[in-house]
Amino acid sequence: MARFRIPAAAFAIFKEAARHLLRRPIIGIAAAARTADGRWLLIRRADMGQWALAGGTLEWGETLRTSIARELAEEAGVDRCEIVRVVGVYSRPDRDPRFHGVTVVVECLIDPPTRAPQNPLEITEARLFLPSEIPATLAMGMEDMLGAALRGGPAVLE
Repeated sequence: MARFRIPAAAFAIFKEAARHLLRRPIIGIAAAARTADGRWLLIRRADMGQWALAGGTLEWGETLRTSIARELAEEAGVDRCEIVRVVGVYSRPDRDPRFHGVTVVVECLIDPPTRAPQNPLEITEARLFLPSEIPATLAMGMEDMLGAALRGGPAVLE
């Protein structure tokens, strides 16, 4: 039986390429989404049970604008999203325990959700909160992201 061997030089190149590809930050998008009457959208994550901003990772070939619309539709059943402004870019490596994410947070004006989340194994519910009702603790340290949206002002760079 013939054995297939990868030349050492080819293996070294593959290993170096994989190291760079797999150790790169992931680009994410999060929606600080509000309705015209001032309620803010949060989703409850199934893995942690905590509330969070809707969002996710940018898919190959996708723009940030289409990514945020897709994530709001999938996670919260939101059909209309109007981007208002960039709230900030958050890149602290310890924010997400799964990977190093660089998250672009955008404020969006939305219509209330019309459907349940598409994947109940990921998101258990989506709900609108008045500012006074927003939970004090959000998943993955997102309090500062939502706080920046609530305060308005210039974009944050972390």
